[in-house]
Amino acid sequence: MSKVGIIMGSKSDYPVMKDAVEILEFFEIDYEIDIVSAHRTPEKMMDYSKNAHKNGISVIIAGAGGAAHLPGMVASNSPLPVIGVPIKSRNSIDGWDSILSILQMPGGVPVATVALDGAKNGAILAVEILGSSNSKIQEKVIAYKKDLENKIKSSSLDN
Repeated sequence: MSKVGIIMGSKSDYPVMKDAVEILEFFEIDYEIDIVSAHRTPEKMMDYSKNAHKNGISVIIAGAGGAAHLPGMVASNSPLPVIGVPIKSRNSIDGWDSILSILQMPGGVPVATVALDGAKNGAILAVEILGSSNSKIQEKVIAYKKDLENKIKSSSLDN
C-alpha cells in the first residue's frame, strides 16, 4: 500500500496540517507525519527528501509558513510528487509570502500548490494521485466526490 508523507516546518503548523491527517484517515491511506524545517533542520530535510521514496512514501505533502522553503527544497531533492500547503503563520505577510514562495518554483522543480491553509485539498490531491494507479483508492475518490455532489443537491435555502 502506498504511504503519504506529511511534513511541516514547525509544530505551530499542525493545526492546519491536521486536516490532511483527517482526510488520509478517512480514505484509509497510510501516512507518516513529522516536523522537518528547511531552515532549522536542513540536514534532516535533505535526508527526508532524498530517501522518502526508499521508505515507502509515494507522495509528500509539505506545509510551511513565512518564507516557506520546505516544499521547494524537498521537491528539489526528491523524485516524488510534492504538494505544498502555504500556511499563514504568525509572522506571515497575510500568507502571500508563503503562497508565492511555494508557487513560484523554477522550471524543473515543480510543486503542486493548494490554497492558503489548504491541507485538506492537499490530502485530497495526494489521494487522487495514488488513485491514478490504484482502482480501490480511485473508487473511494469517486464515491467521495459523489457524496459532495449529493450534499449540495440535498441542501436547501428554505430551512
